[in-house]
Amino acid sequence: MTELEAKVYIVGAGPGDPELITVKGHRILCSADLVLYADSLVSEDLIRSAKAEAEVLPSSGMDLEQQVEIMAAAVQSGKSVARVHTGDPAMYGAILEQMSLLRQCGVGYEIVPGVSSVFASAAAVGAELTVPELTQTVILTRAEGRTPVPERERLSLLAAHHCTVALFLSAALAEQVTAEFLAAGWSPETPVAVVKRATWPDQQILRTTVVKLADDLRDAGITMHAMILAGWALDPELTEADSHRSKLYDKSFTHGCREGISADV
Repeated sequence: MTELEAKVYIVGAGPGDPELITVKGHRILCSADLVLYADSLVSEDLIRSAKAEAEVLPSSGMDLEQQVEIMAAAVQSGKSVARVHTGDPAMYGAILEQMSLLRQCGVGYEIVPGVSSVFASAAAVGAELTVPELTQTVILTRAEGRTPVPERERLSLLAAHHCTVALFLSAALAEQVTAEFLAAGWSPETPVAVVKRATWPDQQILRTTVVKLADDLRDAGITMHAMILAGWALDPELTEADSHRSKLYDKSFTHGCREGISADV
């Protein structure tokens, strides 16, 4: 096993299931001298993989400066640090601010990607988000709440592309979400799948439509820790139709690994 360097490893732990951390992420977690983890979101079962002599600290009660001070001090004393985030750190992971302060301290860091909740949620509902001849684009975004979004990224403008939309951190803003989808010209009956706490033991899946989203979330008591997937790629009847095949495995499609069979044969 490669020995860890004295730096901060920003590790994506995946959405919840302890087995969905990457092999590299797990190796770092098991070997680090200091483990600082998002305790409100990362599985305690996973964190128990830390070595016995490691210092393990939850971060929920710390502000940014406290977290960076602890990590920087550890690295400067020659220790390795695993900063463990939920999902993939690149998506709403609040890592830029940490990297900026670590750089100011002269502390090195490395980002280790993880499984994002958007892909864990798609797996949970059995959906392909990019369906041939239906949609080939996925927009990852959030509804505007306490954190503003740039004017050109308002949901109604993004949804005008009529592709698959994945909404992080938006379950409490369902009425606003519905209004913006409808303003973008979406059919009220457009399928929506909501997955709360994807891959956790208490995972909850809700199938609904754009127009019924707010009422169904309210009835289910879902207000947070939920991924909203919207668009016709989420239609549960697609698996019954067999009408949206890709070209990759078509008999007549030639590529570098296979000669296509002529339609005349």
